[in-house]
Amino acid sequence: MSFHDRFADNTNPDSVASRLRRRRFQLFRALVEPLEAPIRVLDVGGTAGFWRMVPPEWKSDLRITLLNLTHPDEVPEGFESVEGDARDLKGFDDASFDVVFSNSVIEHVGTAEDQRRMAAEVRRVGRRHYVQTPNRRFLIEPHFQFPLFQYLPEALRVGLVRRFALGWYPRLPDPEEAAELVRSIRLMTRSEFAGLFPGSTIVTERLFGLPKSFIAISSDGAS
Repeated sequence: MSFHDRFADNTNPDSVASRLRRRRFQLFRALVEPLEAPIRVLDVGGTAGFWRMVPPEWKSDLRITLLNLTHPDEVPEGFESVEGDARDLKGFDDASFDVVFSNSVIEHVGTAEDQRRMAAEVRRVGRRHYVQTPNRRFLIEPHFQFPLFQYLPEALRVGLVRRFALGWYPRLPDPEEAAELVRSIRLMTRSEFAGLFPGSTIVTERLFGLPKSFIAISSDGAS
């Protein structure tokens, strides 16, 4: 079994990624348990497949809206899909969802200012929120699955992407495509992430004792 299969493949129920997701859902369940059904959830940048781990007995209480830049080809029954930009949720009123949920998306939206805008919109449209992102200082970069990839000079990162299939991505020989991919991911430290969600509880998710990712969780009334 490859490194990807054992650690990062969330379609493999025994992988590290799948085990971490199950733990995350327990935190999410604790967040929504006090709420009365139906519980309106906005999943920013999510897919219906992500929710397959939710036990059927409490998934029926959720009304999940998936927000992405484009509509998916298929939307399973029980989900709603809308097009939108995480940095500008102008289609939704303040506190229009019980919970805004987002898993490993905020590091993909662009610059530090883009991330600030997304966080502000998450806090605006949700009474509660649950936002997860990888830790920049973890030894293995989670997207390219290469040790300390995030610390290498950009030219070297682009060169690696052009020459090898890394992590979730195929080899991209074209220099512009490779550079665009490298620049599209901006990981954050704990202090950077916490600064985007004042008043939230920041949960540190650990792997082998090391902080792998962070989750910003807020209940009613927290900003």
